[in-house]
Order: sequence, then structure tokens, then C-alpha cells
Amino acid sequence: MPDKIHLTVATVVEKDGQYLMVKETKEGRQLINQPAGHVEPGEDIIAAALRETLEETGWVVSVTGFLDISTYLAEKTGVTYYRLTFVATPEYLDTDATIDQDIDFALWMSHEEIENNREHLRGPAVLNCLDDYLAKRIFPMEIFRNTL
Repeated sequence: MPDKIHLTVATVVEKDGQYLMVKETKEGRQLINQPAGHVEPGEDIIAAALRETLEETGWVVSVTGFLDISTYLAEKTGVTYYRLTFVATPEYLDTDATIDQDIDFALWMSHEEIENNREHLRGPAVLNCLDDYLAKRIFPMEIFRNTL
């Protein structure tokens, strides 16, 4: 059963009223998501959020807060995804970064543009965490006790 539980991380990155997003093609359909991905065995979750953001967008970011934990059951596979979403500040674009082959491209989008593309969002967590961010429901990073 452990292979049916996946821990993932995501970041909400804002710059000048725009949010860092990725477009990725899944099962022939292009979807919009925050930079997100799986936590590797033995990996610190904050390090995973930084790594996934860099690997999917080329942006080096710093994590400044925690937004939420969301769950999603993929009925097709029976996998339950647990997604931890962090707030991050963009530091700089690493033009030498290698982008994950699963990512079509990264882009900056306004909240309105994201809302207007609901049918293309990877899942409900995309807008839910943006709503939390805009409502300033952000938890301090001190809630994490890292021992890795």
C-alpha cells in the first residue's frame, strides 16, 4: 500500500502581480500547474520544493511561508497524493538550468488568467492555494521541525 501514497510539494511564486506557473502535457492534454513534484526518499520537503521549482522553471527561489496541505485521490490509479504548498520569493532565473522533460514551458500568469483557464488546471489545489495566498493565510516556516 505505501506505493499508493505520494508526497508532493508545490510553490506559489509571485512577482509583480504575476504567478510562476508551468504548462505540462498529461495524457495528451496540456495542463497548468504551480511548479510541483514528488519528494524523493530521504529528501527534506523544503529542499524538494526548491529543487522542483528550479527543475520545472529555471527559477531559484527562497521559501518564505507555508500555505496548505491538500489531498487528491487519482481514481484511475488509486494513488492518494498529499501536496504541501509553500510560498516562495523569486531570486533569479538560472538560464543554465535543465528543465524537466515533462514540462512544456514555464510562464507568468495573473490570477485572472489562471481563473479563466479553470478547465486547464491540473487540479483544484491550483486555485485553492492561490486563494489562501491572496487571503494571506500563510503559516510561518517555524512550524517545520527539520531533522534531515
